[in-house]
Amino acid sequence: MRRVLVTGASRGLGLEFVRQYLAAGDQVTAACRQPGTAAALRGLSPDAADRLSVIQLDVTDPASVSRAATEHAQGELDLLINCAGVMGRHNDALGTIDYGEWLQVLNVNLLGPARMCEAFLPRLVQASHPVVVSITSGMGSLADNSSGGYIAYRTSKAALNMLMRSAAIDLKSRGVTCVLVNPGWVKTDMGGPGATLTATQSVASMRRLIAKLGPQDSGRFFNYDGLEYPW
Repeated sequence: MRRVLVTGASRGLGLEFVRQYLAAGDQVTAACRQPGTAAALRGLSPDAADRLSVIQLDVTDPASVSRAATEHAQGELDLLINCAGVMGRHNDALGTIDYGEWLQVLNVNLLGPARMCEAFLPRLVQASHPVVVSITSGMGSLADNSSGGYIAYRTSKAALNMLMRSAAIDLKSRGVTCVLVNPGWVKTDMGGPGATLTATQSVASMRRLIAKLGPQDSGRFFNYDGLEYPW
């Protein structure tokens, strides 16, 4: 049984990660901003209630992250999945940038995972093979940008990629494996109805990848299907 912590757990990929890890028999801590209104999350696997802990956590709020880490400081943490993320406006290109929104996207997509890694590191290093997975995007790939636009989102994910690459080096001596995964184009609120994958399909593939990860993979950027993704 793995001890798993998932951010952004009230909907989309985060919710599906919680659903599938519970179904696999793991112990899951599901973090979201408003647990009281997260009906889909609270309705998961009534028979697995003893393995599901739903906690209030806002990755943009340092005090919220610190409080959650303090209140849930006991025991090993085998897997941290940084899944909370926002897109921002779809049409932000040079000449139309909303700098306030850009800062908010960076706060969620970049600083959020950084806060989580730091706050929960004491629990991660207690595990025998701890893994941090940050859900990134192909839109954060420099090599894969052929259409421009989406400046806030693209830059936040490119910066997240660098954060995790550095974390892999910084935490190597402590045995923590840090990996980036592109979930593909998924039918969620962010991906839209025209996407090519369901959340179930994407998460099932990512879970197969995560199950195989080891120290030799730390600092790598994967596609959901396990193939290497270009930086």
